[in-house]
Amino acid sequence: MLDELKKIVFDGNIELVRRNLVIYTWGNVSGIDKESGLFAIKPSGVDYDTMKFDDMVVLDLEGNKKEGKYKPSSDTATHIELYKAFPEIGAVVHTHSSYAASWAQARKDIKAFGTTHADYFYGDIPCARALTKEEIESDYEKNTGLVIIETLKERKINPMDIPGIILSSHGPFAWGKDVHNAVHNAVVLEEVAKMAYRTIQINPDITRVEQYLLDKHYFRKHGKNSYYGQN
Repeated sequence: MLDELKKIVFDGNIELVRRNLVIYTWGNVSGIDKESGLFAIKPSGVDYDTMKFDDMVVLDLEGNKKEGKYKPSSDTATHIELYKAFPEIGAVVHTHSSYAASWAQARKDIKAFGTTHADYFYGDIPCARALTKEEIESDYEKNTGLVIIETLKERKINPMDIPGIILSSHGPFAWGKDVHNAVHNAVVLEEVAKMAYRTIQINPDITRVEQYLLDKHYFRKHGKNSYYGQN
């Protein structure tokens, strides 16, 4: 079971490279096995070019390492907080993809300007508040997870309706029902961030897409009466 989980998580991490979302060691993917409560995550600082599936680190939700020769990703505590807060999440992705990170550094939400965005994110992608000096110095990665949770709850966002967020001065996190879905959402998040940037360069006065058009595109793919794709 754990070998299969590690292979899936390894493939997700490599997919970030294939999709040009990460360079060097700038990112991580984790995936959780709901039955055992164990999750696998990329090891800290290990290069994608040399990494193997067996290098993935397996932990429980208290952060205790169960398998692995390496230290887990430095972002592990953030992943743990998301899994604990939202049981529907099956995988978490963190990158420093350039357009999403640029919005994060600007500390601006990525507004829903069109139907491509609406196909995946049911509203603006929020930018979480900046962490305080105390939050950074006390338990930075855990508090990063907590500020994501705080933002989603304050804005009354269902994490599966808007499966991603950007963190002030940092970068994006995305998630999904499984590793494939979470990586897919991370790729789309970067693309809609790029589109949003270009949109406001062309028309700085543009406003977000009409709610009825956003509803149509989101629910035709995700609603109970969805009809996009093959049944």
